[in-house]
Amino acid sequence: MSSDYIEARTVGEWRLPPGLRRALPFYMRRDWVHFGHPIPLFEHLHKTFGRIAHYRFMGTMIVFVNDPAWINEILINQSGSFIKERTLKRMKILLGEGLITSDDPIHMRQRRIAAPAFHRQRIAGYASEIVTSAAATRDSWRAGETIDIADAMMKLSLRIIARTLFDTEVTPEVLSIADEVNTIMALYNFLVAFPKLESMLHWPIPGVVKFRKSRARLDAIVGSMIANRRALGPDALATRGDLLSMLIAARDEAEDGTGMSDVQVRDEALTIFLAGYETVANALTWTWYLLSQNPEAATRMAAEIDEVLGSRAATFEDYPRLKYTEMVFAESMRLYPPAWAMGRQSTKAVTLGEFRMPPGAHFFFSQYVMHRSDEYWDEPGLFRPERFTDEAKSTRPRFVYFPFGGGRRQCIGEGFAWMEGVLALATIAQRWTLRFVPTYPIEAQAKITLRPKFPMMMGVDARLP
Repeated sequence: MSSDYIEARTVGEWRLPPGLRRALPFYMRRDWVHFGHPIPLFEHLHKTFGRIAHYRFMGTMIVFVNDPAWINEILINQSGSFIKERTLKRMKILLGEGLITSDDPIHMRQRRIAAPAFHRQRIAGYASEIVTSAAATRDSWRAGETIDIADAMMKLSLRIIARTLFDTEVTPEVLSIADEVNTIMALYNFLVAFPKLESMLHWPIPGVVKFRKSRARLDAIVGSMIANRRALGPDALATRGDLLSMLIAARDEAEDGTGMSDVQVRDEALTIFLAGYETVANALTWTWYLLSQNPEAATRMAAEIDEVLGSRAATFEDYPRLKYTEMVFAESMRLYPPAWAMGRQSTKAVTLGEFRMPPGAHFFFSQYVMHRSDEYWDEPGLFRPERFTDEAKSTRPRFVYFPFGGGRRQCIGEGFAWMEGVLALATIAQRWTLRFVPTYPIEAQAKITLRPKFPMMMGVDARLP
């Protein structure tokens, strides 16, 4: 083994996995270390050490896990030994105690209150909004034009989330929310890497000042929306179908019957906005790119859409019939998962196989790396929607594919995201085929979500009859 690496070893009561001999900054000149962009590091660790490895950064032990059984241990079997790790805790400065960032018992209560808003019957009611919005996007295009599909899918996703979360069109207020979220997204790596940022939010540091102003504007906009909803009264709220109204009206019937405070509603609304706006938009963008590179799959998807829909608009009842379209979307999220990595911090000693690691260690696992592992996927770099037939899915271990996480903290909006992706794809592909125009490099950028680093230009071609 290289002098850069160490074998698995016993240190006191701990049995540590193999890994890097020195702290991570020592390797900063290596091509697999890019601070703020950990995917190359995770890929290197997996290639070098296999299913588990560790390294140290700023005095903290970090364990990278790429084994589905051990991910299952962390997320399910030993979940009580873990809390959210530092990078997600850091996002509390934006999202507060929302479902992404909170720990139990707050997380358990908030999820219980929010769950009715994501019930299957509620989600079904959003289908027409998704199709109407996707049809408006589709009908705004013209044959022969070239569009930035990443920008188009962001605008489409924004319109859908505006209708379903806020029961409004894309008003200046909603655009302001999107602008401020995008500003904060651009600062994400800075916000995560800056030591002890929570205690320095009042300091005149340029990036901190920019974040502070964006957060203040977000709070004012969302706070105004919440106040306007509360002014309607409980009877009027009960008749509205948007998520914001349901969050305000919801009560914790399992305990004291109380609802969420304005701060809690704000935290959940912003969390759902970020999760629903960013993730699906990026997933759709990568899907159109992959379809443009795989015309056989695009042709088969179009044939299914013609058979199921013909020329009429899609409905919620069509969603389970668009099986190949769903397989296309699933395979896209295998290669380009919007949530590209997850992490937990141990609060107790953790045992994974022969290894025993101390409290306070940070454990990371990456959907991006696992989804491309040749241990579990045949020719993983190829786009093959057939990997997601019911038969193929039944042969894979749990956590070989987990674009929406897993365990008690699995994304509460997963059902909504699947339906939005499939119905949006079907609606747009009824009329158009998108052709990649190589204007900019194709490069994934790992921020909060996995987004294209550059505009992604597509030529719009009419579907042949």
